Amino acid sequence: MTKEKELSALEQLKYGFDHFKKEVYEKDIKRFEQLAEEQKPKFLVIACADSRVCPSTIFSFQPGEAFTVRNIAALVPPFCEKKRNSGVGAALEYAIEILKVENIVVVGHSRCGGVRGLMSIPEDSHNCDDFIEDWVKIGWSARERVKDEHGTLPLSDQCSYCEKEAVNLSLDNLKTYPFVKEALEKNSVKLIGSHYDFVDCGITVWEA
Repeated sequence: MTKEKELSALEQLKYGFDHFKKEVYEKDIKRFEQLAEEQKPKFLVIACADSRVCPSTIFSFQPGEAFTVRNIAALVPPFCEKKRNSGVGAALEYAIEILKVENIVVVGHSRCGGVRGLMSIPEDSHNCDDFIEDWVKIGWSARERVKDEHGTLPLSDQCSYCEKEAVNLSLDNLKTYPFVKEALEKNSVKLIGSHYDFVDCGITVWEA
C-alpha cells in the first residue's frame, strides 16, 4: 500500500473514500439507505475546528447520530436580533426546530489555539479587523474571569482554565436563543459541556 506521505492530496482523498466505501458503507448499506431518506440525530455537537479534535471519533458517533458545527474554539455567540449571517445561529435553529435534537454538546479541548489567542490579546486592543481576533473575542468574559482568578499563573495554565470557562460561556449563550430557551423550558433538550484532553486522552462532561 502506498504510504500516506507519498500520496498527493487528490490520491489521499480517493484512497480515503475507497476505504470508507469498502469498510464502512458496504458493511452497513441498510443504515445508509435509511439515512438517505432522513436524519434523526440525537445530538447537536459544537466543536473546535482543530484537526486534532474530531467529535465523531472521540464519542464514537455513527453516521446520522450527530449534527455537527465546528468553528474556532467552539464558541457560541449570544443571540442577536440583527442575525448578522450567523452560521451558528442557523445551525442551532435547524437542529432544534427541524431535527428536534435532544442534546446540545459543546466540546472544548486542551491546547486550543483559539483560546490561547483569546488569552493573548492585549488589554487595549480595540476595533481589530482581524477575523480570528474578532471571533475569539466572543469569549472575552471567560478570559476576564480567568485573568481575575488565575492571572498570576503562567499563560499555559490560564489557557487550561479558559478552555473550560469558554465552554461554560457558550452554554450560557445558548440559553439566549429563543428557540433553545423554549426547548429547555419544555425539557425537550439538554445542554452538555465537555472538555477533551488529547494529551492524556481524557474527557470531562457536565450538564449545564
